[in-house]
Amino acid sequence: MVTRREALVNDVLIPVVLGFTAAFLFAASAALQRRAVIRAADTDARHRAATHRLPVLWLLRRMLKQRLWLLGWGTNLTGFASQATALHFGSVALVQPLLVTQLLFALPMASAAVRRWPSLRDWLSALAITGGVALFLAVEGAAPLGGEPDRGRLILALFIAVVTVAVLVQAAQLAGPLLFTALIAASAGICYAMSAAMMKLTADSLAQRGVLATALDWPGYTLAVTTTCGLLLGQQAYASGSLSAAIAVMSIVNPGASFAVGVLAFDGHLSTDAGPLAAVAAAGALLVLGAFGLAHSPAVRLESRSTATHGVYPVRAKVSDSVDTQAHAVGKFHGTQSRNGARTRPRTRPGG
Repeated sequence: MVTRREALVNDVLIPVVLGFTAAFLFAASAALQRRAVIRAADTDARHRAATHRLPVLWLLRRMLKQRLWLLGWGTNLTGFASQATALHFGSVALVQPLLVTQLLFALPMASAAVRRWPSLRDWLSALAITGGVALFLAVEGAAPLGGEPDRGRLILALFIAVVTVAVLVQAAQLAGPLLFTALIAASAGICYAMSAAMMKLTADSLAQRGVLATALDWPGYTLAVTTTCGLLLGQQAYASGSLSAAIAVMSIVNPGASFAVGVLAFDGHLSTDAGPLAAVAAAGALLVLGAFGLAHSPAVRLESRSTATHGVYPVRAKVSDSVDTQAHAVGKFHGTQSRNGARTRPRTRPGG
């Protein structure tokens, strides 16, 4: 017979500890992979990566040779294992909000890169975002992926996601480092949300129809594509600007997009009760306050400017203009110096 204390340990303590462990590992993985991508970019002496819309794609082969990047992947897999074990012992409603705390772990890791400890406003902003997302996830019915999916509507949701990601990536090309990071991170969050939906379909298909039927169906392949796109966009977001800002945006967009997919394709229903509506409103207010605070954080802006100089931020026109301007300035300087020298020598010779 299981005692009350043993039940408390199994149902609450173990999932909570493993959930926080997973959050820490996910943040550490992002920090390690970010540093590895920047190292790979530093070997790109001619900054060719910066001429691409997503420089991380051009740097992919160099990243695969980085032990630090592989260590980051290993840390990420360990985080997934911790999350899976936590979900085995505890409920989704308990574990998933805990994972949002990776932003709190990522904040000092990101600040370490610019050797500037987070200010009180940064901590309060991160706490607001973490609390807002956790409150949203704790509301019953949030991100509803239960029930029988409508495949026609799911295809429509997938189409909307593809168009949205394409628009965000295109818009990011005209943005500065901080906004670029936010837009790419939002794209990654949408991909992760679609990946969760496809994972739900694939898992149900494996359980009900078997391996062969699942292999002949499209959701499994869509799962691979959406997961890969999410991972690559996530890498770009981590390495092109602020790590904490990227994680904050993904933490907000992922559950929000999952909620939209659940309502559209999984027959999810919006709650009209006063309690859930108040909780969602409070969560939204916290998210807005936290996002505003991080967007105006000097540490976040300093981190974004610092990262943008390492070739992981696509500045095709800006890089070209900068190079041309520098070359013109150098040429003008040498030309002026040469003309001054030519004028000086004739004047000194007669007087010599």
